[in-house]
Amino acid sequence: MSDQSIISPAQRQLGTPTDLGADATRDISGGLKALLADVFALYLKTKNFHWHMSGPNFRDYHLLLDEQGDQIFAMTDPIAERARKLGGTTIRSISDISSHQRLLDNNADYVDPQGMLAELHGDNKQLVAEMRAVHALCDEYGDIATASLIEVWIDESERRAWFLYESCRTGRM
Repeated sequence: MSDQSIISPAQRQLGTPTDLGADATRDISGGLKALLADVFALYLKTKNFHWHMSGPNFRDYHLLLDEQGDQIFAMTDPIAERARKLGGTTIRSISDISSHQRLLDNNADYVDPQGMLAELHGDNKQLVAEMRAVHALCDEYGDIATASLIEVWIDESERRAWFLYESCRTGRM
């Protein structure tokens, strides 16, 4: 099977020349598409919890989640643009996000503050695992540029997870 036979019509129209090859374009841009869907899902959940925070630690948690939301949103454009630089395509809509995301939504009317922080802690840890999987694809195909970006996002996500973990600690060891 030639490389041309596995290229989608959208990639024929939107493809960007790359030396990584069609398999790398398909696999890495596909991984980035799912990663972007997860990042958008995490962004919306973080903002949801930011908007609906309550309780005695309101100000601290509200500001923490606002800062984290900004950091998460800042990842979206570089992820999408990297997929396009590789010759791939990326997400197009909310329904496209929902069809690719692996992080679960939370549509509950009320979540207590500790539950919010714990859920976001788990989501950030899951996001790190998903990023590591895309990083492994990058290693397989020799895509050091995407791997380098992902390494920074892993560090940022681990920092978010750490802050969330420490913020919801109960004092018991």
